[in-house]
Amino acid sequence: MDKIVNNICNVVVDSTYESFGRVVYEFNNKQNCVDSDFNINNIYDKVLIITDKNVYNAQLHKFIDKINVTSIYEYVVEVGEASKTIDIYEQIIKYCITINLTRKSLIIALGGGVVGDLAGFIAATYMRGIDVIQIPTSLLAQVDSSVGGKCGINIGNLKNIIGAFYQPKISYINVNALKTLPEEEFISGMAEVIKYGFIYDNQLLNYLIENSKQILNRESEYLLYIIKRSVSIKADIVEQDEKEGGLRKILNFGHTFAHGVEKLCGISHGYAVSIGMNMAFKLSLKENLISQEYYNKFLKVCELYRLPLKFELHNSESNTEFIANEVLNIMKSDKKNSFGNMNLILPIDIQKVEEINTIEESKILNIIKECHNA
Repeated sequence: MDKIVNNICNVVVDSTYESFGRVVYEFNNKQNCVDSDFNINNIYDKVLIITDKNVYNAQLHKFIDKINVTSIYEYVVEVGEASKTIDIYEQIIKYCITINLTRKSLIIALGGGVVGDLAGFIAATYMRGIDVIQIPTSLLAQVDSSVGGKCGINIGNLKNIIGAFYQPKISYINVNALKTLPEEEFISGMAEVIKYGFIYDNQLLNYLIENSKQILNRESEYLLYIIKRSVSIKADIVEQDEKEGGLRKILNFGHTFAHGVEKLCGISHGYAVSIGMNMAFKLSLKENLISQEYYNKFLKVCELYRLPLKFELHNSESNTEFIANEVLNIMKSDKKNSFGNMNLILPIDIQKVEEINTIEESKILNIIKECHNA
């Protein structure tokens, strides 16, 4: 078990759920307890686990069997972004009232990014805030969304437009939960790991290239390394800039492009981030901010992990011009924009990106067209 702790983030990386109770006690400043005393209801009067149908079938009972808790409730949502709506949010809030959750209760988010965002926002707003513990079960959630306190819900094509910065009491990561993850979802999550290499740690990037076979085989030693390193980077950035006023913006590398593609095409977040990073790289290359050699390194790592570089809009007769403008319009509504400008995070050197808002709209549109599989 490894702990990554700073002034903002409390993260535990483990290969089992065995130590969960002990960790909850530790981060609630409870001392001198033997293992048999780690009943979570000694700290929280009720526990509500929010999860989705896939995780319910694959993980929930494995988790419950390993923890000591008596007053526990479950709320299961449908899989996917469709669960991050005001309607679902309201339904769960009403359920919290029905079971009489109090300010001394705990919400556990057991699942991927959607469950984490939704449960985190419910915890942030129910009775003006109760404790939440993130237990991410997807690679994407383990290395990114479960750490740092961002939570929220969507309205239409506007992703996380209602939300908060609300730090979890703990993010508890069991890397072996990834062993039950579908292959496509695991691959999708690798996009966020690769992102850290380009924004912060070239050594991590080289590790991903040199050890791609073992990582794709999900060998525990290699998973532990990439997850611990990714989480350490995220926690370090968040500690320096919790509310995304400066440095934390670099974590959005590829994401402004990605949100346009993700919502329009209905693809996974990780795949959209991969395509978005490609768009950002192509734009930087055209602006002479990076070398062809550096872009080739990006292409190489994406090829190794079978990540997409272009997007398709299935069952559509619309032409590339129309589709590109649709992506652009979604990008314009991104919450990270300001003063009428699109704020893009672009690569400018090895393990270095920068926020740039002076790129002409026509150039951005051309990049989107280049990355559309007509």
